[in-house]
Amino acid sequence: MPQRVVGTGSPASCTSRAVVRAVQAGGTITFDCGPDPVTIVMRRTAKVVNTNPVTVIDGGGLVTLSGEGERRILYQNTCDPKQVWTTDHCQDQKDPLLVLRGLRFERGDATGETAEGGGGGAVFVRGGRLKVVDSEFDRNRCDRTGPDLGGAAIRVLSHWSPKPVRVVRSAFTRGRCSNGAALSSIGVSWRIKDSVFRGNRAIGRGANPARPGTPGGGSGGAIYLDGNTFTLRLDRTLMEGNRAREGGGAIFFVSNDRTGSMTLSGSTLRDNPSLGFETLPGIFFLGAKASFVDGTTVE
Repeated sequence: MPQRVVGTGSPASCTSRAVVRAVQAGGTITFDCGPDPVTIVMRRTAKVVNTNPVTVIDGGGLVTLSGEGERRILYQNTCDPKQVWTTDHCQDQKDPLLVLRGLRFERGDATGETAEGGGGGAVFVRGGRLKVVDSEFDRNRCDRTGPDLGGAAIRVLSHWSPKPVRVVRSAFTRGRCSNGAALSSIGVSWRIKDSVFRGNRAIGRGANPARPGTPGGGSGGAIYLDGNTFTLRLDRTLMEGNRAREGGGAIFFVSNDRTGSMTLSGSTLRDNPSLGFETLPGIFFLGAKASFVDGTTVE
């Protein structure tokens, strides 16, 4: 796999332009910005090219990518012809694989983005695969209203079936969006381990479908999942202090054909108020089965 390095040893050498070019080229991307933590303010959104089968972005725990409240930070879309179509079934293809490791994403903002329904303040992914490891997402944003858009940190559509999005040892804090102020997806499965969701807010109004006279939204303070057959599994994960104006202060899970399932294992949910509706404290669940095992607490 091609190896690419952003920077030549100093913070000043680690620029938005260098990040954009490295992501466009693909391969394994690391950073040489000096020994101290560095923040790179993104002047453009970095976009994955679909002919690159693997893009690994490894910040080594020292790199923050900031949208500065102005733009989305990272974008992958197998159905966007500008990023090159590689199959005739762009909505369900294995590649590219995008791996985010040891990075911090802050102040990404997808407000006003309309392609594919918007959302994904820090990261937007349609098609291919996504894995997130040892990363942090803080103060990201997407549109304040809308019945089905979401994902202030991450929005995923058409992830390669049947593989789930994998999130490991990561934190999602202080996100704001109409729905899913950390994570949002349609018909996509998730496997989340050893992670934290704290202080996220779903701030839309009117739910989905939108009540008459409202713009819609407000569900899934941290996680908003909709669609048909999909799963959610949380292992050893903490969700606290998240809030939804409508349903599911922590988790909104609606499997439209009632085939989806949710499993929470060794996890803790506390103080996640749903101001409109819920089926359990901090959760609105409509699906085949919800399981709470290995000492999970929901309060």
